[in-house]
Amino acid sequence: MTTAVVILNWNGRNLLEQFLPSVIRYSKEARVYVADNASSDDSVSFIKGNFPEVNIIENKENGGFAKGYNLALSGLQEDIFVLLNSDVQVTKDWLKPVLQILKDEPKTAVVQPKILDFKRKDYFEYAGAAGGFIDKYGYPFCRGRIFETLEKDHGQYNQDVPIFWASGACLAIKKSVYWEAGALDEDFFAHQEEIDLCWRIHNLGYHIKSSGLSSVHHVGGATLDRMNPRKTFFNFRNSLYMLLKNLPATHVFGILFIRMILDGVAGIKFLAEGKFSHLYTILQAHSAFYRNFKKIYLKRKGIPKNPKYFQTKSIIWSYFCLKRKEFSKLK
Repeated sequence: MTTAVVILNWNGRNLLEQFLPSVIRYSKEARVYVADNASSDDSVSFIKGNFPEVNIIENKENGGFAKGYNLALSGLQEDIFVLLNSDVQVTKDWLKPVLQILKDEPKTAVVQPKILDFKRKDYFEYAGAAGGFIDKYGYPFCRGRIFETLEKDHGQYNQDVPIFWASGACLAIKKSVYWEAGALDEDFFAHQEEIDLCWRIHNLGYHIKSSGLSSVHHVGGATLDRMNPRKTFFNFRNSLYMLLKNLPATHVFGILFIRMILDGVAGIKFLAEGKFSHLYTILQAHSAFYRNFKKIYLKRKGIPKNPKYFQTKSIIWSYFCLKRKEFSKLK
């Protein structure tokens, strides 16, 4: 199997200077590409002048994470796509365990390495940690990270195990399944589009795994900080999109109703904390969801009647009420 490591870049010249050398050095099993999302800085000329071995794909517009990758991947012939953030430092032999799983397991379509914090290298990083799950109401969490609690890595997640979603910060996916599942949904623009894609991949009968023998280090928040109101907008809107698209017909409207109530509770919390811009973005996210309801609803297809996707019924209840702040303590 041939492999393409594809880094999506937007005005990230400094990140490329810092992290591209490790990718080149430790990714001998793959061809390395940088897909530039119409950057206004000197990213492209910098790559051409300093890393001639890197293949450059120049997108004509900044279509966000989803469209940027779809445009970039559409012209590639490799069997495996590795989506890699520009702020990730890879480690020696990071690709070997990931590619071995994809080679040995025909029904496994996606594999994620352990994602550790670049600044605290013995702790898991927010965006993916050791593999992701969702609860019944669409809230994502990870082995090694629940809400803002990050676990220290002491080998507790070194096993290769099935997960529900793999992080877009670093994941390997079989090309055939990427396109069979319909690729990343460009209506998401950015954030949680990889969870939506993984959900559709599950609906097709494939598996997603975390590789405990591979690890990378992620800066996180280099493009958009977690507390940026724009990210709040995408997370709230895209969660509703994801639930509407993928929940079985018998559950979709009931769960959406409860999720909207929980969003309201989050809005009250933001109000109490004086984060008025975040409260406003929740209102904007719900408004965008209502406007695009029909468009998103028409994307529903191939949904099993009784999927068993949820690691826990309510991660909010487990975390805030039962004080279960580590993945191993969840039921």
